[in-house]
Amino acid sequence: MKKILLSLALVASVAFANAQAFEGKGDTKFQVGMNVQNGGTGITSTLDFGLGQNMSFGFVATYLLDAEGVNGFDARFQDRMDAKVRFNANIGDVIGLSPKLDVYPGLHIGSRNFGGHLGLRYFFTDGFGVYTEASAPIAKYDTNASGRDRYNNQFMLHFGATFNL
Repeated sequence: MKKILLSLALVASVAFANAQAFEGKGDTKFQVGMNVQNGGTGITSTLDFGLGQNMSFGFVATYLLDAEGVNGFDARFQDRMDAKVRFNANIGDVIGLSPKLDVYPGLHIGSRNFGGHLGLRYFFTDGFGVYTEASAPIAKYDTNASGRDRYNNQFMLHFGATFNL
């Protein structure tokens, strides 16, 4: 029994030691998680492609599953969804973090606004980890956004699982 536990601990430590949060050019990450915002919660998925040692671009799709009425307006299908293109600066290695940890500030442009985001990924193994991300609009297409226009056009928190592809 001791040999089995020792073997499992050794395998786990090797797996954790080899985990890489961002590997640079050619690296591909997929994330799926929960979106939390004022007036609703939903599901978010991202796909990021490494362009260089410290930069990546990708896509974000968000869909609100539980959208409460904002200012008396119920969410229609087109109000619940949002799609964005984004650029990340993957700076975990620049600021001297563990190779398992990546911090990525970035900018995105989507169907509702131009905004910024700040995320954090931590990989437990070479293929699986967790992430959290905060995003907010910098410039809204409708500067007086109200009612239905407030869905997916405000400060949001995202968290979930991340995968190396």
